[in-house]
Amino acid sequence: MHGYGITLHIQMLSNEVLRVEEGSLYPALHRMAQDGWIKAEWGASENNRRARFYRLTTAGRKQLAEEEKSWARLTQAVASVLQHA
Repeated sequence: MHGYGITLHIQMLSNEVLRVEEGSLYPALHRMAQDGWIKAEWGASENNRRARFYRLTTAGRKQLAEEEKSWARLTQAVASVLQHA
């Protein structure tokens, strides 16, 4: 998926609650590419414009699984604190 498509996809999946600004998205994509978590390739977008398309690598899928575990621990901890407030 290309950068703008990623932004729209996040907005759609979150029912318009989450919005990722270009100033945050592209530096994050660049860092993830440097870390080997995603691979970027040039291609043509839906409207036939040149765009970079990103996909997760094997290392990226592994990192995603770790981030999901970390997020689950964090949200569980916050829920526990809120239940006992």
